[in-house]
Amino acid sequence: MVLRAAACLMLLASPLLAAGYDSAVELGEALFFETELSANRTQSCASCHDPNAGFADPRRDAAGAFSRGDDGESLGARHAPSAAYAALSPAFHQTEEGAWVGGQFWDGRAADLAAQAGGPILNGIELGLSSEAEAVARLAEDPDYVAAFAALYDVDIRTDAAAGFAALTAALAEFEASPVFQPFDSKYDRFLRGEATLTRAEELGRLLFFSQQFTNCNQCHQLRRSAIDPAEPFTDFRYHNIGVPVNVSGRQENGVAVDWVDNGLLDNPQVDDPAQRGRFKTPTLRNVAVTGPYMHNGVFQDLRTVVAFYNKYNSASEAARINPETGRQWGAAPVPETLSTEELTHGPALDARRIDALVAFLETLTDSRYESQLRR
Repeated sequence: MVLRAAACLMLLASPLLAAGYDSAVELGEALFFETELSANRTQSCASCHDPNAGFADPRRDAAGAFSRGDDGESLGARHAPSAAYAALSPAFHQTEEGAWVGGQFWDGRAADLAAQAGGPILNGIELGLSSEAEAVARLAEDPDYVAAFAALYDVDIRTDAAAGFAALTAALAEFEASPVFQPFDSKYDRFLRGEATLTRAEELGRLLFFSQQFTNCNQCHQLRRSAIDPAEPFTDFRYHNIGVPVNVSGRQENGVAVDWVDNGLLDNPQVDDPAQRGRFKTPTLRNVAVTGPYMHNGVFQDLRTVVAFYNKYNSASEAARINPETGRQWGAAPVPETLSTEELTHGPALDARRIDALVAFLETLTDSRYESQLRR
């Protein structure tokens, strides 16, 4: 039975599926939880984008940062970002001023949501299928899928693998673009509608976040011109180098050399400008309080650490030089020559009260169904 109520769907680890898919969204939902789309039939999209964990990966068995592949051993070098609100990202493109915007993945290499949906299926260290044909053949074993693809996409997945795979990714994109993934019902959204009141700490954090004088948060984490826009995604969908240090413990786990440098945006086949090296896509801050670890390499476990990391660029104190999670200095920027210095060095240093207030505000960006997961 395909779930009819989004609220019910989000409370389950997997959908209750049976014959019949009345829409592309319902088909996409089934495919999102389909373990047949992995080599060993053990994982699905939902394994790394768990609907009960903000559509991020709640598993912490791999250095607290990386997702294990379907083979139970493979690890990548980047943290799986949340799939919530991902549909709001525009197609990957370059502005007239030369800035790269949009796309999917940390480096934007998937132009849109459908292109992203197919990537993990064919990635050898993720779901691990060998080809589009293998993926479609798996689905063609199920007569309900055969009927659904024929009815919804006019594709016979038993004979046309290329069209079948295109329809597969399109259906996944339809599901990920549905309101289930972007409900806009956080405390902040309710506050904008006059349905909730912020605490003193949350209100201070809100004022700091949108301030042009005291912080620079909204330079990269605000898309709309108005601070009260009801559909604010809390990202500019652009690419920045903020000097995130190497995740040393993660490298020890995944076997990648400590001196290896992740090129970020420069790894995108469409980008060949060395000035883009070390830049990564700005993630949404919606559900950020429940979708750690943080940064493209999962180097930080706690949201307060992230705010303290940004604060180090504006503080001259010795304490601001220390990562509270390790008790050691933060570590050098892997690609210092492209550091977004102008965006990072803005405003006065924040004291502990203001750091806590920013964290309190960021917690108000949590969708209502995840609010019980917030630490109080």
